[in-house]
Amino acid sequence: MERSMPESGQKTTQGHITDRAPESIGTTAARRTGLLVTLVLGGLTALPPLSMDMYLPALPEVTGALNAPAATVQLTLTACLAGMALGQLVVGPMSDKWGRRRPLLIGMIVYVLATAVCALAPTAEMLIGFRLLQGLAGAAGIVIARAVVRDLYDGVEMARFFSTLMLISGVAPIIAPLIGGQILRITDWRGVFYVLTVIGVLLTLVVWRFLAETLPPERRHEGGVGQALRTMKGLLADRVFAGYMLTGGLAFAALFAYISASPFVVQEIYGASPQTFSLLFGLNSIGLVAVGQINGKLLVGRVSLDKALGWGLGTILVSSLALLLMTSGVFGEVGLVPVAAGLFVLMSAMGLAMPNTNAQALMRTPHAAGSASALLGTTSFLVGAVASPLVGIAGEHTAVPMAVVQLTCAVLALTCFLGLCRPWQTARTSAGATGPAA
Repeated sequence: MERSMPESGQKTTQGHITDRAPESIGTTAARRTGLLVTLVLGGLTALPPLSMDMYLPALPEVTGALNAPAATVQLTLTACLAGMALGQLVVGPMSDKWGRRRPLLIGMIVYVLATAVCALAPTAEMLIGFRLLQGLAGAAGIVIARAVVRDLYDGVEMARFFSTLMLISGVAPIIAPLIGGQILRITDWRGVFYVLTVIGVLLTLVVWRFLAETLPPERRHEGGVGQALRTMKGLLADRVFAGYMLTGGLAFAALFAYISASPFVVQEIYGASPQTFSLLFGLNSIGLVAVGQINGKLLVGRVSLDKALGWGLGTILVSSLALLLMTSGVFGEVGLVPVAAGLFVLMSAMGLAMPNTNAQALMRTPHAAGSASALLGTTSFLVGAVASPLVGIAGEHTAVPMAVVQLTCAVLALTCFLGLCRPWQTARTSAGATGPAA
């Protein structure tokens, strides 16, 4: 397997990443370490969706147990999502200054403690506060996982690795509500947080034991908050990086619009059962993961990353336009099957858009991968959080707002890609370059 490795962060026969030279490493050990790193980073990126979605089946029970209105209990989700968005802005620059391991381990320990307190929270207000802290700490896994990928990989291999991570982290939203539902069969809502606490402890131990430092001291940044802000300002001033950041964030917003609206669209408007909704949700998630694997295994290395990204954005645009035409009655009364097919195509195309925007953006920022990863993650969460409420602006009995939001996001994403990234001006090989064009 051809990889571009940094000065530090090499692999040994024990499955650790160390400072040994690459020529001293056997092929078998390299494969074993690559699998180990994939599983560790996949676990880190899967933890936030597990934290969000395992809790969903318990919301009605929490409302009754804490004697709180539904709107207040919904804030426990908002707080966790806001924490994940803002936490990345803090942890990313910290990892550029102190290395990856220390901020990651601190974040994981805080996550475990906050989750344990959530399980014991006597009031909704306390639960909201510690869900915010849980999100802030859990953000360390998201942002540092991307930064570690940038430390270890470059070019084609980085795009492939992001597609592999999508396979692992993409399964989490599918199984998380199912796990939460099974937990509620044997215990109450607090049991969900106890299970998340155990998962956090196990993942912390795995990180401590198997994921060594990947950012050598000579590549770290000195300085405090001011330096971090200057670094982020410099990244945002990079037109191409900002283009990929906005493109990825807007594509992610179309995904958030689907997640927010699909329960009402499928069940309330088209009359499907909860079981049918769960089946369609799972199929759409499988489509996203499958296309992500096609991207990593077949397209990357044969087609330029920008071309694959363009295909993904174009498909999202066409499918969202088709959804708008169907839901607005242009084709007359349409049933669930055509709408479900449109949503499946849109979701599957995310498997081309999301890994390639991350790879292209991070390829430009080897000097500040943590800060760049923080900006990518925060932008996606914030734009997604803005788009999600808009899908219900006309009530629960029409799917038109969902399609309008998705089409708007698709048009804006493609506009940012073409207007800011200008892929036709960038000199890359058909496999993707290992850095930005001069």
